[in-house]
Amino acid sequence: MQANRINLSLAMKFALREMRGGLSGFYIFLACIALGVAAIAAVNSVSDAVNAGIAERGREILAADIRFERDNEALAGDELAYVEDLGTMSQSVTMRSMTRLPDGSDQSLAEVKAVDGLYPLYGSVISDPAMPLEDALSESGDGRFGVLVAPLLADRLGLAAGDTLLLGNAELRVSGTLEQEPDSLSEGFAFAPRILISRDALEASGLVQLGSLAEYAYRVRLPASSPDPNAVKTAAEEALPDAGWSVRVSDRAAPSLSENVDRLSEFLTLVGLATLITGGVGIANAVSAYLESRRRAIAAFKCLGAPANMVVAIYFLQIMLVAMIGIAAGLVFGTVIPLIALPLLSSLLEIAIPAGVFPLALLIAALFGLLTAIAFAILPLAAARNVPATALLREHGFDEGGRPAWPFVAAAAITLAALAALAIFTADERFVASVFLASVAGAFLVLRLVAIAIKWLARRAPHPRAPSLRLAIGNIHRPGALTGSVVLSLGLGLTLLVALALIDGNLNRELSRTLPERAPDFFFVDIQGNEVDGFRDLIAEEAPEGELSLVPMLRGRIMALNDTRASEWEAPPEARWVLRGDRGITYDADLPENSTLAEGEWWPEDYSGEPLVSFAAEEGQELGLKLGDTVTVSVLGREITARIASFRSVEWESLSINFVMVFSPNTFAGAPHAWLATLTNPDGSTEKNAEILGAVTRTFPTVTTIEVRAALEIAGELVGQLATAIRAAAAIALIASVMVLAGALAAGNRRRGHDAVIMKTLGATRPALIRAFVYEYLILGAMTGLFALVAGSAAAWYALTQIMMLPFALLPSVALATVCGAILVTVAIGLFGTWHLLGQKPALYLREL
Repeated sequence: MQANRINLSLAMKFALREMRGGLSGFYIFLACIALGVAAIAAVNSVSDAVNAGIAERGREILAADIRFERDNEALAGDELAYVEDLGTMSQSVTMRSMTRLPDGSDQSLAEVKAVDGLYPLYGSVISDPAMPLEDALSESGDGRFGVLVAPLLADRLGLAAGDTLLLGNAELRVSGTLEQEPDSLSEGFAFAPRILISRDALEASGLVQLGSLAEYAYRVRLPASSPDPNAVKTAAEEALPDAGWSVRVSDRAAPSLSENVDRLSEFLTLVGLATLITGGVGIANAVSAYLESRRRAIAAFKCLGAPANMVVAIYFLQIMLVAMIGIAAGLVFGTVIPLIALPLLSSLLEIAIPAGVFPLALLIAALFGLLTAIAFAILPLAAARNVPATALLREHGFDEGGRPAWPFVAAAAITLAALAALAIFTADERFVASVFLASVAGAFLVLRLVAIAIKWLARRAPHPRAPSLRLAIGNIHRPGALTGSVVLSLGLGLTLLVALALIDGNLNRELSRTLPERAPDFFFVDIQGNEVDGFRDLIAEEAPEGELSLVPMLRGRIMALNDTRASEWEAPPEARWVLRGDRGITYDADLPENSTLAEGEWWPEDYSGEPLVSFAAEEGQELGLKLGDTVTVSVLGREITARIASFRSVEWESLSINFVMVFSPNTFAGAPHAWLATLTNPDGSTEKNAEILGAVTRTFPTVTTIEVRAALEIAGELVGQLATAIRAAAAIALIASVMVLAGALAAGNRRRGHDAVIMKTLGATRPALIRAFVYEYLILGAMTGLFALVAGSAAAWYALTQIMMLPFALLPSVALATVCGAILVTVAIGLFGTWHLLGQKPALYLREL
């Protein structure tokens, strides 16, 4: 053979012959590849399936071809006429209000949806008992309007068909339970159970008053001759740029759900990629261990004249064949898992999600797996290239071969770059993917430095008198030590788990303890001006020790900033919500509580000059505003321009009454408005809160009462569900880390057996060697656990304090579980892998010296 010639067909024959002995030595390799590929394939398949289901049933999910929505202000005049001219139009109003039993024994917050006779334009409403929607919502002879109630509300209030339910000033007849709405998915998450009534019933209830919080929706079925809904949307936004509405079309019927699914999918894909990259270390260890077990075969090839490149080709092809088996197994699991999960997800979302195979998702997962296998197998193959022919007669270690040649290093770098490029270009948020990959690379570098630091400390540690402990410390810093492999394999997964556990724990702590301690007990919305005195007297009677805060509230929409229309203002994504739609505004002569003046001055109590406004400092900075700028708002159909006099630091996390904009009192002098109130009751027991809730609901039926504790419980459930998914992803990463650790320890088994035989020959007993191994693994596990605790805590601190703006606390349970878990895992896997070595005969190793 020529020195540099590679005969691929011959190399493939030898590779296949080498595999006749089975896959022994490749199980860790296969598990690492299969786990990462399965995670990526399953996540992307589920995401594609959900988006496909939404796209296929877009009209039903939207109950229209196109839907126009605006908060707190119904369309009128030219805006309403424009929408009516597009096609068949159906109107609805959605708001929250209190429902109650006629005897006043119980009440509950409900999400009220009032529809007209044309609803729904697509799909159907399903009720129990089944009946036409018109009959279910019609007015009966006794003057009661029909209502369909969510099963949760029916169970909560003990309602049955024919019962009476009070809503505002109206008596409603329960026609049955609301089993399914065609467009519920497109309307987002509801913090209260739904009731469905007619527009006439809503008018009879008297709930829609000045300042009421309501969402007006206008669904349109376009004629067959109409252009594409997206073209209609574009034309409407261009024709009426200041309408302040949001427009949805049927091919994006549930954008919030689609975006959340995509974001969660992207996050889980990146976690799967991190798992795959972590598994890459296991791949490298497994390849090293396998090739070291084949050293005599490699030496035999060279003795028979095989060039070094030919040897590399033989084992590269063999490793790629094994990798394809692992990828195939991962793809099978990645295909089967969605078939199991999609029916559950379909029932949860109340949408038909098509089950099937999604080739693009599987192809991307396979590419990730293949590139990872190549990238992490190249450098161990470089070591195999350097095995001398004399190894056929006498054992050598791979560490004797020196550093890998530069072509192998370059090939590994190019493959890793291709892997990173694939991750970035298949992600919707490429910046996030880039940061994530840079963080993973940084974490590997830091873990490498940590391993070096542990070796340095062990080298300079005082020599203990106990031989087993002295041997353990020596094993940590000697050439070929397991320190780097243990820290690298276990550190990344454990750090991720610590960070997520601390974020989850702090969020639950904030929602269950801290926020309830600082937040008011109740919010009261839609208090009319003629009810304020009576409301104040009622609270004084029901909660004499309570602290009642009443503030005026109007609804307004920002129309312009510094003479630039809001629709044309270049706002960053995090600040666009301020300019989007209607929002609450207020006026006050004094600086509101839970706010501090960050810049500028507050107006005097008797101020009567030009309209002034105080803007929330963070939101103002994000929008690029400064003192002296002007803000134009539309309130009650009138545009008012005010100059920014100050910026306030607002404590949004207190859940007290806060507004982005607070105006000087003269700005809205004489304007009608509603009031918003909070109540903080020292005697906030469940029984007392129920009494207050009942008294307010009976006396002021049109006032919406929100119990903060119940809202926080719902929020806690949502966070818990999300945390479960994230913990599952972190668990996958940790499983990969454990497998990598097992592979790393297995890769060093030959050297461990060699050392054990030498020590036993020199007089060491089996218990002494076991103690030495336990000490070594204990020290490595403890050091890795401490690093993971510090690094994970730092990551959680940053996420909580800098991104979520929440306080951070180190949870002792997480700290203890991290360190103890790392020690137990390392010691258990280490002893499991080395136990059998202690019983091997010395002759097996001594003859190779």
